[in-house]
Amino acid sequence: MNEKQIFDWPRIQHLLKLGILASLLVLAGDMLLGWGVADPSVTELPAMLSRYLSVSDGRIIASALLGLIGIPVECLCWFAIYRMIKPYSEKDAHAYRAGIIGCLAFGGCGVHVPCCMAVYLLKRLPAEEIIRWVGWFLIPATIIFMVFFLLTAIVQIRVFSHGHTPLPHWCWVFSVLFGLVWAVLMRLIGDYGLTNALATGWISIGNLWMMSGLLVMSGKVRAES
Repeated sequence: MNEKQIFDWPRIQHLLKLGILASLLVLAGDMLLGWGVADPSVTELPAMLSRYLSVSDGRIIASALLGLIGIPVECLCWFAIYRMIKPYSEKDAHAYRAGIIGCLAFGGCGVHVPCCMAVYLLKRLPAEEIIRWVGWFLIPATIIFMVFFLLTAIVQIRVFSHGHTPLPHWCWVFSVLFGLVWAVLMRLIGDYGLTNALATGWISIGNLWMMSGLLVMSGKVRAES
């Protein structure tokens, strides 16, 4: 079969480029929210949460708005990968699409914006009230989001490693899960404003790695086809 007829490379590459821009947008929002260091004088909060006390209201609101716009665009741009999977495996493509829809539904309004709300309230309400609010309203949505997020990541790694895309098998390394490795590395470096901000944006950094790598490789495959 002629790959030029199967794959709409201009559309795929357009989505990958848009995904890169969306990742940078969300990363900026994540860094605005996450830039801070732990306050050892605060004993009623875990150290990780105490660093959010120094975040201004303006940064919180900006982060919420950037994520509200950027996260849905990030998720929609994953359809570039869906388009590369579908001609090879309808089953995997459907599973990947289900993951996209779930992340789209819960990522921005369900997780990111409530996270910003929690930071906003953290500065105004007693710690025990915030922890209770997070437990009842934020954690359930986060768990559901992570189920869909892991679904897309696992399906993507499997189809790439099995050669069920037009790209080389080794392109499975261009996974959004790279962000987890990045976050661990940032935490190991230490409690600094920059490292904490970069660790906060681990999903966006993983998405940036994924979209950039796939854009480069799709360009090579397109040129050779």
